[in-house]
Amino acid sequence: MEVKKINFLQSYSSILWLLGGIIVGSIFGLVFGEDVLIIKPLGDIFLNLLFTAIIPLIFFTIGSSVANLERTEKLGKLFVIMLLVFLATILISAIVMICAVYLFPIHEDIAIAKVPFEEVASGSAGDQIAKLLTANDFFELLSRKSMLALIIFSFLVGFATLQSGEKGKAFKSFLDSGNEVMKQLLNIIMKSAPIGLGAYFAYQVGVFGPQLLGVYAKPMAVYYGACIFYFFVFFSLYALVSGGKRAFKVFWGNNITPSLTAVGTCSSIATIPANLDAAEKMGIPSHVRNLVIPLGAPLHKDGSSMSSILKITFLFAMFGKDFSDPMTILLALGITVVVSIVEGGIPNGGYIGEILAITVYGFPMGQALPVAMILGTLVDPIATLLNANGDVICSMMVSRFSEKTKW
Repeated sequence: MEVKKINFLQSYSSILWLLGGIIVGSIFGLVFGEDVLIIKPLGDIFLNLLFTAIIPLIFFTIGSSVANLERTEKLGKLFVIMLLVFLATILISAIVMICAVYLFPIHEDIAIAKVPFEEVASGSAGDQIAKLLTANDFFELLSRKSMLALIIFSFLVGFATLQSGEKGKAFKSFLDSGNEVMKQLLNIIMKSAPIGLGAYFAYQVGVFGPQLLGVYAKPMAVYYGACIFYFFVFFSLYALVSGGKRAFKVFWGNNITPSLTAVGTCSSIATIPANLDAAEKMGIPSHVRNLVIPLGAPLHKDGSSMSSILKITFLFAMFGKDFSDPMTILLALGITVVVSIVEGGIPNGGYIGEILAITVYGFPMGQALPVAMILGTLVDPIATLLNANGDVICSMMVSRFSEKTKW
């Protein structure tokens, strides 16, 4: 029993520290009011460090990951089916969350900041897409306003390194080394997150009043309710698609250990062994489970997809903007897919996804990012449950579609 308690504390230590900082900051804001403005620079310092580290982190992480792929890998039928299943479930989970925020709106009385959006270039749809996906000059890639263009450029650099073979070996080593250095740098910066977010939250509570504390209650309730609904209803539907009632019984009879592991470790990567064991007991062929589950941990994130939608809708409400426009919703779905794919390979990747969304929509970064980070911290446990457990159900569907497996 004692071992489990220690493991739990170790797994949740970062979240507990962040929550501790937020709670202490809230108390400071309630007690000292607007006098807490004196500690706001601590929050600004943390955010500025994060902003400056993100650009090289994305470049080295994505470039290194692509450069280290095996050149002999072939995109076979199994791989294509897996990607389609991942994409389908990510989009379905995002749509479920969109329906949830429409059924239970979170926009009433939460406009806590009247700050103008960052300037977003206007023009035709084609021009806006070109500016979103590319940059006019290399130096523009070094701005957080060109996040999506940087991601695409990093993929291309990694692929070019891969294609260079032996001649590109030195550059690949540079990418690998840079990747490791930037991971360590981000870990160092994130150690100050409890202080930085605590200072920012103290400022928010001190300036906008204690009613701010209730602002997060409704989106949290909506998110947890939607996730629980998705977990039981849609995972059951996926199991039925995988093989009817027998597959339904097989899935729910073997996913308890992976579910508890996901909640207990708060890590999709740490849940891989439990997922592989459960998939074996379910009768999923080894070549399917050994491909889908390890790749699913970084690439397939239903919980992160839903939290991405929650953060976007919350920020739209916070800044008094309308989220009902079809193009806005389609862009949110696109961002969700990119976030789910990219964040898995990056330490604290959820924060990268938040910055991408804020940049694309033109929200003021200094006000929007801390709010999104706080929401991400609060929803992380159940998001991990959907992220990790979803890999098992996806492996069942891939097995069904590719191998015609029957349970």
